[in-house]
Amino acid sequence: MANEDECRAALDRVAARLADVDPERFAEHVVERTITCRIPDLGIAFATRVHPGGLDPVRRTEDPSVGQVRLTVNSDDLVALADDRLHPARAWTSGRLRVEASFTDLLRLRKAL
Repeated sequence: MANEDECRAALDRVAARLADVDPERFAEHVVERTITCRIPDLGIAFATRVHPGGLDPVRRTEDPSVGQVRLTVNSDDLVALADDRLHPARAWTSGRLRVEASFTDLLRLRKAL
């Protein structure tokens, strides 16, 4: 089982990948949303805000239900996703990644996967 620091580092790697996307292209496809990532095997959650200008720093949160897009994933799977050892669509279809969001946000997320 990965620890909190490894999970935070995994989320930071994902954020860095998003920061590498062309800013104009990113702004064209992104709408402002709060995103939370709950890691049940560690009993922790992280939150951030994505917007046309980029991604806010990832921070620990006590209330993962506040996110407009809510992800739930175990620690080892989060690290595997960040390291490209687990494909997001495969994780989602196998139940290893749960996504709770509006229908419109799910369609946007599908394009990203």
